[in-house]
Amino acid sequence: MKKAVLFAFNGEPVCFIHVLLNALDMNGKGCEVRVVIEGAATGLVPEMIREGSPLFGLFQKARAQGLIDGACRACSAKMGATRAVEEAGLAFLDDMSGHPSMSGYIDRGYEIITF
Repeated sequence: MKKAVLFAFNGEPVCFIHVLLNALDMNGKGCEVRVVIEGAATGLVPEMIREGSPLFGLFQKARAQGLIDGACRACSAKMGATRAVEEAGLAFLDDMSGHPSMSGYIDRGYEIITF
């Protein structure tokens, strides 16, 4: 089985919609896929959990399928999204000086894809 992790750094909603669409598509085709919310994308979490937002439906679907690994702890704090990440029930990823480590995913056989 192929394994990929999508690191979403870009804070543009349209870009993050493509992250979610690709994660759902890859998962549906048998790929083991995870999404890591990083950098400026952590600032989108309040929109992801707001009903009526363009991100809400896709985010809920990806989360229900277990595709969202979590959000960068340091960037969530920097972007003012810590409370939203907690409200969303997402894990804080912080194994590399407060940020998620790509090497940890590589060690587990994941291909890294960045957005």
